[in-house]
Amino acid sequence: MSSISKEYSNGELVITWQPAKCIHSGKCVMGLPQVFKPKSTPWIEIENASTEELVNQVKKCPSGALGYYFPDKKST
Repeated sequence: MSSISKEYSNGELVITWQPAKCIHSGKCVMGLPQVFKPKSTPWIEIENASTEELVNQVKKCPSGALGYYFPDKKST
């Protein structure tokens, strides 16, 4: 399995994507079509939704291919 991971940032949030894990369920595209555009490059246009909307949608990814983190927040 490939360990390729891509990151997309809006300055507050970073969305991660691991293509090898993606099962192409389409939940991301159906949930936020203005952000997740599989026919575009880059396919994630993170600036087209609020941080809250992005986090809520990424949490619905069934394969775990999409993830997120806040670069300015320290883990506790």
